[in-house]
Amino acid sequence: MKKLTLLMLFLVAGFSAMAQIEIGLMVSPTIAGNRFIAEDRYNFEKESSNLRLGVGVVADYFFAQNYAFSTGLIYRGKGAEITFTDTDTNGNPFTEKDDLTIQYIELPISLKLFTNEIAPGTIAYFQVGGSLNTKVAAQVDGKKVINGEKIIKRFNIFEADVLLGGGVEFQLGQSTKLFGGLTYHRGLTDIDNFYEDRLGDKNISLKNNGVSIDFGVKF
Repeated sequence: MKKLTLLMLFLVAGFSAMAQIEIGLMVSPTIAGNRFIAEDRYNFEKESSNLRLGVGVVADYFFAQNYAFSTGLIYRGKGAEITFTDTDTNGNPFTEKDDLTIQYIELPISLKLFTNEIAPGTIAYFQVGGSLNTKVAAQVDGKKVINGEKIIKRFNIFEADVLLGGGVEFQLGQSTKLFGGLTYHRGLTDIDNFYEDRLGDKNISLKNNGVSIDFGVKF
Protein backbone atom coordinates (compact mmCIF):
# COMPACT_ATOMS: atom_id res chain seq x y z
CA MET A 1 0.00 0.00 0.00
CA LYS A 2 2.80 2.39 0.90
CA LYS A 3 4.61 1.64 -2.37
CA LEU A 4 1.40 2.17 -4.37
CA THR A 5 0.80 5.52 -2.66
CA LEU A 6 4.37 6.65 -3.41
CA LEU A 7 4.00 5.57 -7.04
CA MET A 8 0.75 7.54 -7.41
CA LEU A 9 2.32 10.64 -5.87
CA PHE A 10 5.27 10.31 -8.23
CA LEU A 11 2.99 10.00 -11.27
CA VAL A 12 0.85 12.97 -10.20
CA ALA A 13 3.95 15.10 -9.60
CA GLY A 14 5.38 14.13 -12.96
CA PHE A 15 2.11 14.85 -14.75
CA SER A 16 1.79 18.24 -13.05
CA ALA A 17 5.34 19.12 -14.04
CA MET A 18 4.63 18.31 -17.69
CA ALA A 19 1.23 20.04 -17.73
CA GLN A 20 0.83 23.69 -18.62
CA ILE A 21 -1.86 25.96 -17.24
CA GLU A 22 -2.96 29.12 -19.05
CA ILE A 23 -5.25 31.50 -17.14
CA GLY A 24 -7.01 34.43 -18.71
CA LEU A 25 -9.80 37.00 -18.65
CA MET A 26 -12.75 36.81 -21.03
CA VAL A 27 -15.56 39.09 -22.14
CA SER A 28 -18.42 37.13 -23.65
CA PRO A 29 -21.51 39.07 -24.82
CA THR A 30 -24.30 36.59 -25.51
CA ILE A 31 -27.23 36.66 -27.94
CA ALA A 32 -29.69 35.00 -25.57
CA GLY A 33 -33.01 33.33 -26.28
CA ASN A 34 -35.32 30.64 -24.97
CA ARG A 35 -36.91 27.48 -26.29
CA PHE A 36 -39.99 25.66 -25.09
CA ILE A 37 -41.47 22.22 -24.70
CA ALA A 38 -45.24 22.76 -24.55
CA GLU A 39 -48.47 22.00 -26.37
CA ASP A 40 -49.30 24.20 -29.37
CA ARG A 41 -52.41 25.60 -27.66
CA TYR A 42 -50.24 27.68 -25.33
CA ASN A 43 -48.55 29.40 -28.31
CA PHE A 44 -45.19 29.86 -26.61
CA GLU A 45 -43.00 32.02 -28.85
CA LYS A 46 -39.66 33.80 -28.57
CA GLU A 47 -40.45 37.41 -29.44
CA SER A 48 -36.83 38.51 -29.63
CA SER A 49 -33.28 37.60 -28.72
CA ASN A 50 -31.57 39.86 -26.20
CA LEU A 51 -27.93 40.84 -25.89
CA ARG A 52 -26.66 39.83 -22.45
CA LEU A 53 -23.28 40.36 -20.79
CA GLY A 54 -20.82 37.60 -19.96
CA VAL A 55 -17.49 38.14 -18.20
CA GLY A 56 -15.14 36.00 -16.18
CA VAL A 57 -11.96 34.00 -15.73
CA VAL A 58 -10.95 31.02 -17.88
CA ALA A 59 -8.30 28.35 -17.36
CA ASP A 60 -6.88 25.88 -19.90
CA TYR A 61 -5.05 22.93 -18.39
CA PHE A 62 -2.93 21.27 -21.10
CA PHE A 63 -2.41 17.55 -20.61
CA ALA A 64 -0.87 17.21 -24.11
CA GLN A 65 0.51 19.65 -26.67
CA ASN A 66 -2.79 20.11 -28.52
CA TYR A 67 -5.33 19.07 -25.88
CA ALA A 68 -6.56 20.98 -22.84
CA PHE A 69 -9.15 20.63 -20.12
CA SER A 70 -10.90 24.01 -20.01
CA THR A 71 -12.82 25.51 -17.09
CA GLY A 72 -13.33 28.84 -15.30
CA LEU A 73 -15.94 31.00 -13.61
CA ILE A 74 -18.22 33.10 -15.82
CA TYR A 75 -20.91 35.59 -14.88
CA ARG A 76 -23.50 35.49 -17.67
CA GLY A 77 -26.92 36.96 -18.30
CA LYS A 78 -29.57 34.91 -20.10
CA GLY A 79 -33.23 35.08 -21.06
CA ALA A 80 -35.34 36.82 -23.69
CA GLU A 81 -38.78 38.24 -24.39
CA ILE A 82 -41.44 35.53 -24.75
CA THR A 83 -45.19 35.35 -25.32
CA PHE A 84 -47.76 32.68 -24.47
CA THR A 85 -51.53 32.21 -24.38
CA ASP A 86 -53.47 32.06 -21.12
CA THR A 87 -57.22 32.15 -20.40
CA ASP A 88 -59.19 34.48 -18.14
CA THR A 89 -61.80 33.42 -15.58
CA ASN A 90 -64.41 33.18 -18.36
CA GLY A 91 -62.24 30.87 -20.44
CA ASN A 92 -61.35 33.54 -23.00
CA PRO A 93 -57.78 33.31 -24.38
CA PHE A 94 -55.40 36.28 -24.20
CA THR A 95 -51.72 36.79 -24.98
CA GLU A 96 -49.24 37.43 -22.19
CA LYS A 97 -45.71 38.76 -22.65
CA ASP A 98 -42.73 38.35 -20.29
CA ASP A 99 -39.23 39.78 -20.65
CA LEU A 100 -36.99 37.36 -18.74
CA THR A 101 -33.54 38.25 -17.39
CA ILE A 102 -31.60 35.70 -15.34
CA GLN A 103 -27.96 35.97 -14.22
CA TYR A 104 -25.88 32.87 -13.58
CA ILE A 105 -22.42 31.97 -12.35
CA GLU A 106 -21.20 29.31 -14.77
CA LEU A 107 -18.65 26.57 -14.22
CA PRO A 108 -17.69 25.31 -17.70
CA ILE A 109 -16.24 21.81 -17.98
CA SER A 110 -14.98 21.17 -21.49
CA LEU A 111 -12.29 19.80 -23.76
CA LYS A 112 -10.37 22.07 -26.12
CA LEU A 113 -8.65 20.68 -29.20
CA PHE A 114 -5.96 22.90 -30.73
CA THR A 115 -4.53 22.77 -34.25
CA ASN A 116 -0.93 23.41 -35.19
CA GLU A 117 -0.17 26.87 -36.55
CA ILE A 118 -2.49 27.88 -39.39
CA ALA A 119 -0.55 31.15 -39.80
CA PRO A 120 2.49 32.58 -38.02
CA GLY A 121 1.63 32.79 -34.31
CA THR A 122 -1.98 31.73 -34.96
CA ILE A 123 -3.76 28.50 -34.03
CA ALA A 124 -7.41 27.42 -34.15
CA TYR A 125 -9.29 25.59 -31.41
CA PHE A 126 -12.51 23.63 -31.05
CA GLN A 127 -14.36 23.27 -27.76
CA VAL A 128 -16.95 20.73 -26.61
CA GLY A 129 -18.36 20.06 -23.17
CA GLY A 130 -20.88 21.38 -20.71
CA SER A 131 -21.52 23.97 -18.05
CA LEU A 132 -22.97 23.79 -14.53
CA ASN A 133 -24.68 27.04 -13.62
CA THR A 134 -26.06 28.63 -10.45
CA LYS A 135 -28.67 31.39 -10.49
CA VAL A 136 -27.62 34.61 -8.71
CA ALA A 137 -30.24 37.19 -9.80
CA ALA A 138 -33.41 37.49 -11.90
CA GLN A 139 -35.93 39.98 -13.22
CA VAL A 140 -39.17 39.84 -15.22
CA ASP A 141 -40.10 42.95 -17.21
CA GLY A 142 -37.31 44.78 -15.42
CA LYS A 143 -38.82 44.10 -11.97
CA LYS A 144 -37.24 42.19 -9.11
CA VAL A 145 -40.50 42.00 -7.11
CA ILE A 146 -44.03 41.40 -8.49
CA ASN A 147 -47.12 41.22 -6.26
CA GLY A 148 -44.90 41.16 -3.18
CA GLU A 149 -42.94 38.12 -4.35
CA LYS A 150 -39.26 38.17 -5.22
CA ILE A 151 -38.75 37.16 -8.86
CA ILE A 152 -35.53 35.30 -8.09
CA LYS A 153 -37.56 32.64 -6.23
CA ARG A 154 -39.47 31.89 -9.43
CA PHE A 155 -36.48 30.41 -11.26
CA ASN A 156 -34.73 27.14 -10.50
CA ILE A 157 -31.41 27.46 -8.67
CA PHE A 158 -29.36 25.23 -10.97
CA GLU A 159 -29.05 24.91 -14.73
CA ALA A 160 -26.94 22.74 -17.05
CA ASP A 161 -25.79 23.57 -20.60
CA VAL A 162 -24.07 21.87 -23.48
CA LEU A 163 -21.25 23.93 -25.02
CA LEU A 164 -19.98 23.73 -28.59
CA GLY A 165 -17.61 26.32 -30.00
CA GLY A 166 -14.46 27.30 -31.80
CA GLY A 167 -12.10 30.17 -32.39
CA VAL A 168 -8.51 31.28 -32.88
CA GLU A 169 -5.61 32.26 -30.65
CA PHE A 170 -2.89 34.77 -31.48
CA GLN A 171 0.52 34.62 -29.81
CA LEU A 172 1.59 38.11 -28.67
CA GLY A 173 4.65 37.22 -26.63
CA GLN A 174 6.30 34.37 -24.86
CA SER A 175 3.33 33.80 -22.53
CA THR A 176 0.56 36.16 -23.71
CA LYS A 177 -2.20 35.18 -26.12
CA LEU A 178 -5.29 36.90 -27.49
CA PHE A 179 -8.26 34.73 -28.39
CA GLY A 180 -11.64 35.12 -30.03
CA GLY A 181 -14.41 32.76 -31.00
CA LEU A 182 -18.06 31.74 -30.95
CA THR A 183 -19.77 29.33 -28.55
CA TYR A 184 -23.25 27.81 -28.77
CA HIS A 185 -24.94 27.29 -25.38
CA ARG A 186 -27.88 24.85 -25.34
CA GLY A 187 -29.75 24.58 -22.07
CA LEU A 188 -30.56 21.06 -20.91
CA THR A 189 -32.68 21.72 -17.83
CA ASP A 190 -35.96 23.49 -17.10
CA ILE A 191 -35.25 26.93 -15.66
CA ASP A 192 -38.73 27.95 -14.48
CA ASN A 193 -41.74 26.10 -12.98
CA PHE A 194 -43.91 29.22 -13.06
CA TYR A 195 -45.65 28.42 -16.34
CA GLU A 196 -46.37 24.85 -15.29
CA ASP A 197 -48.17 26.13 -12.20
CA ARG A 198 -49.92 29.04 -13.91
CA LEU A 199 -51.25 27.02 -16.84
CA GLY A 200 -51.81 23.84 -14.83
CA ASP A 201 -49.70 21.67 -17.11
CA LYS A 202 -46.69 19.79 -15.73
CA ASN A 203 -45.42 19.04 -19.25
CA ILE A 204 -44.32 22.62 -19.94
CA SER A 205 -40.58 23.23 -19.95
CA LEU A 206 -38.63 26.44 -20.53
CA LYS A 207 -34.91 26.31 -21.36
CA ASN A 208 -32.13 28.76 -22.21
CA ASN A 209 -30.35 29.02 -25.54
CA GLY A 210 -27.64 31.37 -26.70
CA VAL A 211 -24.62 32.16 -28.84
CA SER A 212 -21.73 34.00 -27.23
CA ILE A 213 -18.98 36.03 -28.88
CA ASP A 214 -15.91 35.27 -26.78
CA PHE A 215 -12.75 37.31 -26.71
CA GLY A 216 -10.02 37.82 -24.15
CA VAL A 217 -6.42 37.41 -23.14
CA LYS A 218 -4.52 34.49 -21.56
CA PHE A 219 -1.23 34.52 -19.68
